[in-house]
Amino acid sequence: MSQRYIDEEGFAIEGDNLDRKRFYGKIFVGVCFVSAIIGVIALGLLIADVINEAWGWLDWTFLTYPPSQLIENYLPDGRGAGIFPALIGSIILIALTAIFTILLGVGAAIYLEEYAPQSRLTSLIEANIANLAGVPSIVYGLLGLALFVRAFQMGSSLIAGALTLTLLILPIVIVASQEAIRAVPDSRRQAAFGVGATKWEVIRDVVLPSALPGIMTGTILSLSRAIGETAPILMIGAATTMFAPPIRDGPYGTQLPDLFGPFSAMPMQIFDWATLPQEGFQHVAAAGIVVLLTVLLSMNALAIYIRYRYETKT
Repeated sequence: MSQRYIDEEGFAIEGDNLDRKRFYGKIFVGVCFVSAIIGVIALGLLIADVINEAWGWLDWTFLTYPPSQLIENYLPDGRGAGIFPALIGSIILIALTAIFTILLGVGAAIYLEEYAPQSRLTSLIEANIANLAGVPSIVYGLLGLALFVRAFQMGSSLIAGALTLTLLILPIVIVASQEAIRAVPDSRRQAAFGVGATKWEVIRDVVLPSALPGIMTGTILSLSRAIGETAPILMIGAATTMFAPPIRDGPYGTQLPDLFGPFSAMPMQIFDWATLPQEGFQHVAAAGIVVLLTVLLSMNALAIYIRYRYETKT
């Protein structure tokens, strides 16, 4: 006769059924563990292969010189050229994208959570924003081509690329910011209202400081996705190769970003190198991939640091 056990909800379970559930649970944990190990091993092998291909080709010259059409100029002996214009283009591009995304994304999240009335229209807007987060990136590239490049006559410029990438990650930032604002306890708002604070003062001094770790983490992770995107900037006509960074002379001898001039980005330059038939360019493309991965990992590390620092303060 099998024994009977009482589960967490107070229901009686036969001993055989309990043993079978425990067995299935162990199988599920094993499958999850194996899946995780396979993913980590595959990622490790891929990164190891890229680093091996880039070994000897990634140096200070590669980071500070423009690209070259001759593979002889990439020999790892101190001569050659590199990824400098595309690196500067990516930095400026992602900086502009960050400005537009924070202003529009966080502003929209604040309005939807703190000001917008609870209605069918608000629910419809939030549902559409959540659905837009899953739209393929090339669709945003086509939208940027039609809207910014052609309708607004911006051309294949830095500002058009930044606005296109903003469209790409804006839904993700809005959803992440909404979740961070929603996680702030309502008791803090009520306490601030109780001492005579206005709506904006509550948002500025209570809600935003508490939600800032989640907002910044979601924003930076979204930006790290945007910096590696190729399809959107390819659709708006970004250059695959440029021999000078998108910089123009400003007043008093300063250097300013050329917002309305042509530009290139690291994904475009890597794509161009990878399509060339010479074997040496495969090593150069691998070196570019290592630089791009370094930037991505640095941005992710920054997101982790910001979350940890602000969580320890609160």
